[in-house]
Amino acid sequence: MPTPKNSSAVLLITCPDQKGLVATVSGELYRFGANIIHADQHQDHEEGLFFMRVEWLLEDFDLAGFRSVFEEIAARFNMTWQLKVNTERPRVAILVSQHLHCLADLLQRHQLGELECDIPLILSNHNDGESLAKYHGIDFRVIEASAANRAEAEEKQLTLLREANVELIVLARYMQILTPNFVAHYPFGIINVHHSFLPAFIGARPYHAAFGRGVKLIGATSHYVTAGLDDGPIIEQDVARISHRDQVQDLVARGRDLERLVLSRAVRWHLDRRIVSYRNKTVIFD
Repeated sequence: MPTPKNSSAVLLITCPDQKGLVATVSGELYRFGANIIHADQHQDHEEGLFFMRVEWLLEDFDLAGFRSVFEEIAARFNMTWQLKVNTERPRVAILVSQHLHCLADLLQRHQLGELECDIPLILSNHNDGESLAKYHGIDFRVIEASAANRAEAEEKQLTLLREANVELIVLARYMQILTPNFVAHYPFGIINVHHSFLPAFIGARPYHAAFGRGVKLIGATSHYVTAGLDDGPIIEQDVARISHRDQVQDLVARGRDLERLVLSRAVRWHLDRRIVSYRNKTVIFD
């Protein structure tokens, strides 16, 4: 079967920093006839680590042969690596509760072709998003979840996620805590978004608490989910200035806008294979 025109492969590398890495990788790609369309690298001098992202067109390229040869190179340089092609569309599930602004934004961006993935499933602990999912032709399932039945609810969710062959989960304002057992099934495969008032303003009404303190800056954070709740590697953040003229509803509205932006950016960068996680940090390649 011929390779679709303009299809490409992405190679992500993490390894100890050492001489000859760029030359070796680019040289091997050249030997296989790769037409490189993007290359970027980063060194963390304190940790002694090297990171690289290379993307190239697959037309007239022997991907299987390159992969076989590169396995030997990766072993020699002690690399952690992944090689993906853009014709393999990731399958994404969205978890949501009652706040639908992030869900609506993601579905619209997906419909417009901004997010290169398939979304076979939306899970929720409320039925508020059912009509939105139906409009986009996506299977919507309600699973009641609370502290009292968390293990049972997560087992039902995991079953549906496995059946749908999901590899990335997006928490689009899903207002339930995930257990370490759930998170362990998707290491660096769950992306969350929340306001950036943590840890100063916790609880269900952070914007009201922030308003009461007269804050001048609000923001949102998107990150990978780990067993440490909101302590996972940060992917994207953004902020907006506010003034004494802004009321609570203004803070909430601007917060929603920021949440939409940072979550969609994080999801897109993950789908584009632009993120490398390490030491509870991330490298985001341009």
